[in-house]
Amino acid sequence: MRSDVVTKGLGRAPHRALFYSMGLTQREIDLPKIGIVNSYNEIVPGHIQLKELVEEVKAGIYMNGGVPMEFNTIAICDGIAMGHEGMNNSLPTREIIADSIEATAYAMPFDALVFMPSCDKVVPGMLMAAVRLNLPSIFISGGPMLAGKFQGKKIGISDLFEYVGKVQNKEMTLEELKKAEYEVCKTCGSCSGMYTANTMNCLTEALGIALPGNGTVPSVYSERKRLAKESGIQIMELLKKGVKARDIINSSSLYNSVVVDMALGGSTNTALHLPAIAYECGEKLTLDTFDEVSNKTKQIVKLSPASSYFIEDFYEAGGVSAVLKVLKENKLLKSNPTVALKDILDIAEKGEVFNKEIIRDFNNPYFNTGGLSVLKGNLAAKGAIVKSGAVHPSMLVHKGKAKVFNCEEKATEAILGGNIEKGDVVVISYEGPKGGPGMREMLSPTGALVGMGLDMYCALVTDGRFSGGSRGAAIGHVSPEALDKGVIAYVQDGDYIEIDIPNKKIELLVSSEELEKRKETTTLLEKEVKNRMLKKYMKLVSDSSEGAVMR
Repeated sequence: MRSDVVTKGLGRAPHRALFYSMGLTQREIDLPKIGIVNSYNEIVPGHIQLKELVEEVKAGIYMNGGVPMEFNTIAICDGIAMGHEGMNNSLPTREIIADSIEATAYAMPFDALVFMPSCDKVVPGMLMAAVRLNLPSIFISGGPMLAGKFQGKKIGISDLFEYVGKVQNKEMTLEELKKAEYEVCKTCGSCSGMYTANTMNCLTEALGIALPGNGTVPSVYSERKRLAKESGIQIMELLKKGVKARDIINSSSLYNSVVVDMALGGSTNTALHLPAIAYECGEKLTLDTFDEVSNKTKQIVKLSPASSYFIEDFYEAGGVSAVLKVLKENKLLKSNPTVALKDILDIAEKGEVFNKEIIRDFNNPYFNTGGLSVLKGNLAAKGAIVKSGAVHPSMLVHKGKAKVFNCEEKATEAILGGNIEKGDVVVISYEGPKGGPGMREMLSPTGALVGMGLDMYCALVTDGRFSGGSRGAAIGHVSPEALDKGVIAYVQDGDYIEIDIPNKKIELLVSSEELEKRKETTTLLEKEVKNRMLKKYMKLVSDSSEGAVMR
């Protein structure tokens, strides 16, 4: 066993003594050591319950002959970090999480690992660590929260961001907003729509690194506890059979995850996270792959923020396994092993669709291509991405005048201040991985556009990114970014921008001669950064089209 290096032999007497000091018996020291990477803390709604859930994992490990040893990594709540400088730090934590796990697992040589994420950057950060370490590994998340209820309908956290605009537009009172605040997050768990956290947790099933149900079983259901216990039991089976993380996460499973992502209409953040996971295991996953898969897949699930259905509804309809079944029937999945010690195609075969309105057939899709689209043109030579399945039909093709802002806050202020007119294209530059720095999510301006009733008339284009809770013609990840001399740095108020989502195009309607003149006279904006971590991040981070990985 890998852990023998600190438990066996004469020279390890001091090491064994330290294990004894923690209450371990000689029998426990002789058994396999299973690291549990827990991201529990008291500042993230999706993680607050992990303190109790980890005990179920430990029970499963003990039941199957292992010794669980828990350690923690960081997690922040993107919802709480949204709309202020806190969001600059969100994407960089993905690397910190991966690094901290890698360092701990090398220093304390575990025989296998159980990963317990729930939210946003924690899931991909842990996946990156898993493939780096390449030990027997399994994922069990904290599960999604249940949707709230307000004025007779289900709501999620993205609705609250939109309600801010409604209050500003005098379509809702402050008293109503206050009531909605109390009603929206009824339970702990990752936020209730197909936002980034739930998208990534669903994709752990598509990758095969989690047991069926991991992405959709609600956090407060007893089934989540049983799933955690089963995951603890199963990690011992993976250890016995020598099945490691990279046996499961490889080119085939990464491809499958993009297919499932397109079928779900998941968060645009997957275009950052999946390439970053691929990079860590020596594979290449580009935006061209996303485009290729989108062209031959159909969006068959449409959840909040793009519809009134939530993760709990998706769970009741059959969940990820049911989607896998539809995709297998349409010959879009590749054979690959999973932590269930079954092929992904076998899991797909056993999937059942219980509600054909929530999980549709290919002959009745929500969207005739995948739920995400990669756009290219002179404004985004390396690509940009949009959640096309969440765009109002009136905005799939659009030409409008640019209103340009150099940061999110100024754009949000202009939207809520009534300074954006129907037909405008809001451009937010210098929010990329380097220029932000940290590539902030921007649910505040997209929510404001919806709340002000402009989402059917206006687009938003940025080198930053969007929360999975965003909807509308929100086009992010414009690459190259402004600070890398991307064309977005040279857009001026009044320029016309043409967007054609069905034909995957985005163009700044300015002549190449005029652009060259602007490049000669424009001084790029490099923001003052006091945060030492962010200064380091700016120097090392790659382009968003490459997953914003650290070079």
